[in-house]
Amino acid sequence: MFIQTESTSDPATVRFLPGREVTGSATVRFADAASAGRSPLAERLFGVEGVAGVSLGADYIAVTKADDTDWEALKPAVLRAVMEHLTADQPVLLAGDGDTGDDGEDSEIVAQIKELIETKIAPSVAQSGGDLVFRGFDDGVVLLDMQGAAIGMKSGIENMLKHYVPEVARVESYEQHQQLQKAELNTPDALAIRRLLDEEINPSVAAHGGHIALIDVKEDTVYIRLEGGCQGCGMADVTLKHGIETAIRQAVPAITQVLDVTDHAGGGNPYYQPGKGGASPF
Repeated sequence: MFIQTESTSDPATVRFLPGREVTGSATVRFADAASAGRSPLAERLFGVEGVAGVSLGADYIAVTKADDTDWEALKPAVLRAVMEHLTADQPVLLAGDGDTGDDGEDSEIVAQIKELIETKIAPSVAQSGGDLVFRGFDDGVVLLDMQGAAIGMKSGIENMLKHYVPEVARVESYEQHQQLQKAELNTPDALAIRRLLDEEINPSVAAHGGHIALIDVKEDTVYIRLEGGCQGCGMADVTLKHGIETAIRQAVPAITQVLDVTDHAGGGNPYYQPGKGGASPF
């Protein structure tokens, strides 16, 4: 068996193409080993040190590596695991074992959301080199793990879900949702910054395939992360200094500096390429 590899816009994720059907049609994602019980192949891959996520598509296996893992070391182990599993004709998915999600059971609304993600949204996101995993539905909010191009497509994903499922109010990053539960991000100043990002800055940045995540607020300093098309962007420093920082300091005068904690070296598909000019989205 010859297995090809294919890079995606997310440098942490690589697709493995075995030249045969994997799931046949459905796209199934596993965010961790605990959720992989319905897939012997995913369980096997999570047993490889350094594997942090697995997605199974019609004809591919997408693997996301842990931050401290190098692909040069990980690829051979993943290739070996996939080849051994498929050549032994072991099952990829167990029949009749549905995904119940984080809430324990599929309500009618959750079932509709999952079907939309699987049949309409995920294939489009995958074509752009991104990935997303449904993590829950809470009081009108759809929580998704979003990677690569999916981050920049957030507004489109939200609009489609709201169109087909009226009960959906908005889409949020699961990681960001968890992050925002911290007490320091619920102070009056932090809430004002969150409103500014959600209502003014991120809608503009989304037009360029990016997203700005609030990571922390400590005394007079705000910590943010640039995601999607903003990660690795050649204009990131200009955007930060002359756009985001200015807007935040005007909205909350107590803030004196805004620090970018993005790993720009890991950006795989920036909207603006370094040295090619272009204007900041602000």
